[in-house]
Amino acid sequence: MSGPLDGVRVLDVSTLFAGPLAATFLGDFGADVIKVEHPRRPDASRGHGPAKDGVNLWWKTLGRGKRTTTLDLSQPEGAELLLELARGADVLIENFRPGTLERWGLAPEQLLEANPALVVARVTAFGQSGPMSRQPGFGSIAEAMSGFAAITGEPDGPPILPPFGLADGITALATAYACAIALRHAERTGEGQVIDMAIIEPILTLLGGQITAFDQLGLVQPRVGNRSVNNAPRNVYRTADDRWVAVSTSSQSIAERVMTLVGRPDVVAEPWFASGRTRVEHVDELDEAVGGWIGERTLAEVVAEFERVEAAIGVVDDISGVMANPQYAALGTVLPIDDPELGRIRMQNVLFRMSATPGEVRHTGRQHGEDTDAVLAELGITPEQARALKDRGIV
Repeated sequence: MSGPLDGVRVLDVSTLFAGPLAATFLGDFGADVIKVEHPRRPDASRGHGPAKDGVNLWWKTLGRGKRTTTLDLSQPEGAELLLELARGADVLIENFRPGTLERWGLAPEQLLEANPALVVARVTAFGQSGPMSRQPGFGSIAEAMSGFAAITGEPDGPPILPPFGLADGITALATAYACAIALRHAERTGEGQVIDMAIIEPILTLLGGQITAFDQLGLVQPRVGNRSVNNAPRNVYRTADDRWVAVSTSSQSIAERVMTLVGRPDVVAEPWFASGRTRVEHVDELDEAVGGWIGERTLAEVVAEFERVEAAIGVVDDISGVMANPQYAALGTVLPIDDPELGRIRMQNVLFRMSATPGEVRHTGRQHGEDTDAVLAELGITPEQARALKDRGIV
């Protein structure tokens, strides 16, 4: 089954998460993604997270849909082979520190000289310019610098970093989005371009209106735990059978339904209840009412009552609950797929469903360099020449 990006070739020369995940997203919708790794130092993501029988599990998802090849780009022959691959590619995604590709003779100018329509996505922690551009950095640094950690956690506790690659994931989505825009431009004009993607930026955009609020009012958002500075009640609450639920009242009508349900219709008539901003000023009173009502009932009772009055509620689930959730099952969110090393496994499906051009997970993440011979053959390199390249450590 071909996808909407069928015929688009992507060279994934990046490592770890933001760049590789962007390439995965493009591959999910039909792009031919060639993962380029060092012959002796595979992508470090292959060693992250749990393994079964020595087989890394995370890579099965992150590397899905990609052909895997090896090249030592620091050697002139390896760099020349990448240039040859770039001549037949549409997108190249890399995340080396600024100056590294230039040192290897693979600067964007040289890549675009080889292929004027190429999209070169450069994904780094801090971008290609500025005082920090050449410093090492990861998503956790972006989560700290962007203000995310500063507003996450309890008021009297330390800043909290997320226990997963949040900034990397957001950057991956932004990079795939940028590549799609650049591909459209190249399709119309034949002109490639360079994308400068700094991991510290996309997460900042998703943190809301904090920059404008600080600029105009000098406001610095505090840590408020699971509460919100924009509306109330909004929190997680414990049920009588020791489960947790999340309640949100972002819209006025939902807020009114929740407070009526929990036995406090009187507050709905108060002038301060008319907006989320003013409800926040009475958050303790609202939380006490909602938390007290939920704490006297089981999870099943709470969910049933919220559904009856059409108020928003979500059960706080771990991954075992996700796997058993009928809503995820109905959407096909968890995909069973065959893997040559592990047999039948399950992973996240493509991000969304499209009626005319659906995506597809074609295969799980492959072994290091599994497709090297096939990729070299497409460049006209004979088996004898390929063996010689391997003997010299180029591939």
